[in-house]
Amino acid sequence: QVQPVESGGGLVQPGGSLRLSCAASGLPFSSYVMAWFRQAPGKEREFVAGMKWSSGSTSYADSVKGRFTISRDNAKNTVYLQMDSLTPEDSAVYYCAADRATVVLTAARWYDYWGQGTQVTVSS
Repeated sequence: QVQPVESGGGLVQPGGSLRLSCAASGLPFSSYVMAWFRQAPGKEREFVAGMKWSSGSTSYADSVKGRFTISRDNAKNTVYLQMDSLTPEDSAVYYCAADRATVVLTAARWYDYWGQGTQVTVSS
């Protein structure tokens, strides 16, 4: 059973930074799109950022452009989400997802594999 595993969440002050990691063994990463979603209490799960592994092409939600960066480490089969200039509105459970696709899709329903999530809380 393939399951992405997230790590790196926590409590950070407004304006601070966090880096999330997602490792998923068993996936032929070169054929997959990896993405980060988030879900705040009472809200729907929303797309944050995604990367087509083979090409490195990326896509970001407008709300995080210029602040978040998705990247990968081929040797470690790990994808990262660097989050800078965090605000309380970024507080949510962050999920890593994988989909065998040719482009980065922003709808959660298209993703086949999901991690259990990691909590990010931005508060002073």
